[in-house]
Order: sequence, then structure tokens, then C-alpha cells
Amino acid sequence: MRVFLVAGEPSGDRLGGALMEGLRELCPDIVFDGVGGSNMQAQGFSSRFPMEELSVMGLVEVLPKFFHLKRRIEETAQAVLEFRPDVLITIDSPDFGLRVARRIKAASSIRTVHYVAPSVWAWRPGRADKMAKVIDHVLALLPFEPPWMERAGMKCDFVGHPVVNEPVATAVEIEAFRTRSGLGEAPILLVLPGSRRGEVERLAPVFGAAVSRFLADKPEWRVVVPTVPHVAALVSDYTARWPGKPVVLTPDSSDPTGSATQKRAAFGAAGLALAASGTVSLELAAQSTPMVIAYKVSWLTQKIAERMVTVDTVTLVNLVSETRAVPECLGPDCTPERIADKLTAVYSSPGAQASAMSATMQRLGRGGEAPGFRAARAVLDRMP
Repeated sequence: MRVFLVAGEPSGDRLGGALMEGLRELCPDIVFDGVGGSNMQAQGFSSRFPMEELSVMGLVEVLPKFFHLKRRIEETAQAVLEFRPDVLITIDSPDFGLRVARRIKAASSIRTVHYVAPSVWAWRPGRADKMAKVIDHVLALLPFEPPWMERAGMKCDFVGHPVVNEPVATAVEIEAFRTRSGLGEAPILLVLPGSRRGEVERLAPVFGAAVSRFLADKPEWRVVVPTVPHVAALVSDYTARWPGKPVVLTPDSSDPTGSATQKRAAFGAAGLALAASGTVSLELAAQSTPMVIAYKVSWLTQKIAERMVTVDTVTLVNLVSETRAVPECLGPDCTPERIADKLTAVYSSPGAQASAMSATMQRLGRGGEAPGFRAARAVLDRMP
């Protein structure tokens, strides 16, 4: 069996790696090709080009890279056609992946699968109908997504979210992390300003000012900032002047297991987190870490989004648990003052989010079959 995969974000790379591992277990005689990060490459291919080139978010932010991305779309589509796979699997990053799929469908009968349903339940529901013209099968992370995809004419399976398969940090791991990082018994504020360069540049100054306000009367607190390799230097530059003697955590590509343990322990050790909007809210919920979510985009992107968004929250914990337990500071509300106030409120009542986080993990499949394996089985079961 021949499979071509395309991922454009660290989260997509993790999904792709687990999917590839499941496919190899169920179908040992398999060959992979495509675009992905370290997790996917560890399962069996050399990425056609650095995945980080695709990590662009925002209607305005993509414009300076438009022609480069267009060339990459054409290159990737041509590579798919030359590889002649049994199935093309695009993972998240729909602006790139679905354009590749459109070219493949126009030139061949190759089966197409998209992993991670676009959030049509939140904005631009018409995307599902357009997607159905180029995608045969969708793998959904959220339990309420299949009906949206099926109404548009695609097959869709809820395969669970990979966060539920991650272990909870142990007391031993947390203690080892504290000792190794020189944190002692200090209370920890976890700060996550995003994994894309543009996100860090927009959010880090605001987050830093918010942290300064929140910690003004808490000199005993320490700040821990998990990041990813391609923005680690930028994050270090921004956080160097923050209070709380920030510890910046960067994954070690030569030791993925140790890096995952370190990140898990940091999440488990934190008493409170400030994070950019995204799947990180689920990672925090998996470790029962109380949080505040904050995010902003460019002014024009914000104005366009305001006309399109159809939900009153963007945080996945709120959506899956059907609560509004996690406070948000979005767009115009993403200010140091608002964020600091929300951090103070959550700090005053850290257990208020517990039931929502627990419900989220249960609904996403905690305790069941590994999502990567479920996704692999769904791909194979739907093959003609």
C-alpha cells in the first residue's frame, strides 16, 4: 500500500505520526511519502520540504507568502501524481491541503482523506460543501463533527483526539522537572504564546505585560514557557525581560520521549496557565491545569472574522464540555489588563474548571482505543 501524507503544523505532525504508526501496524507492507515534521519522518519518509513553511495563519498574514505557498502546492500535487499513492491524506492545514487535493482530483482518481474536520460549526459552514468536491473521507477529532461532514456528502468517522492518549504527569516526573529546572517548590505560571512566528510576535508582548501585572504581588512565582524549536530563539528574546525568571522549554529532537515527559511534567506542575487559542487547551485539560485563553490577529483579519464566526467561544474545552468554564480574552479583549484580571479570577478559584476538563477528556475518548490506531483503521475500512 502506498500513502502520501501532507501536514503543515506541529499538531498535524503529531497526528500524522500516530496515524502512520497505526497504519504500519495494521498494514505492515506500506510505503509513505509526503510533507511532515519529525514525528512523521520518524515513521518512514523524508519530508519533501520543511513543514514549517506552511505554518501561516490568518487571512492577511498569508498574503506575503502567497506565491511561495502556491508554488509549494503545485510541487506537492505533482509529487503525489508521480508517487501514485492508493490514498492521499491531508492533515489539518486545509488552506494548503485541500488545494493539493483539488489538483489531485482534477487529474486522477486517487482517494482523498482529510484528517481534522474544518471547524465549519464555528464559521463558514459552506466550506463543507466545497470540501466534499475534493475529499472522499474525513477523520474527525470532535464527537459533534461527523453530521456536518456527512450532510455535505463525505464519509466521516469520529476517531478521538490524540490528547486523550497522553499519560498524566506523575508526581515523580513533576518533582524531577522542578529539580532539573531549578524551580524548587515555587508556584508555576505556564505561558504558551503559540507555535507560529506570527503568533509569538503578536502575543508575546501582550502576554509579557499581563504576566507582569499578575505577578506584581507574587514574587515567589516562576514562569515556564514551553515552545517549539523554530520559534525558541524568538520566545527566549521576548521572555528575557519578563518577571518570574522564565524557564523556556524547547523540545530536543534527539530525545522525543524525554521532551514529551518534560512538557507533560511542566503542564502538571503548573498551578495556572495563560495560552494562545488552539489545541493546547486540550493538552492543559488533560493535565487538569486551570487556564485562561487569549488570542488576537491583525485588525483586518479580526474584522473579517467577526462577520463569519457563528459561535460564542473558540476554546475546545468549552465547546466539547458544553460549558463556558474557561475564560477567554480574544481580539479587542486581548489586553494585558483583561488577561491579568482573568488570571486573577482563575487563580482565586482554580477548581472551577475541573468538571469541564474531565467531561472534555471523557467525550474525546479517554480510556478507549488510541486515536491514531482508530484513525488508521478508519482509513483502511473505507478503502474501496
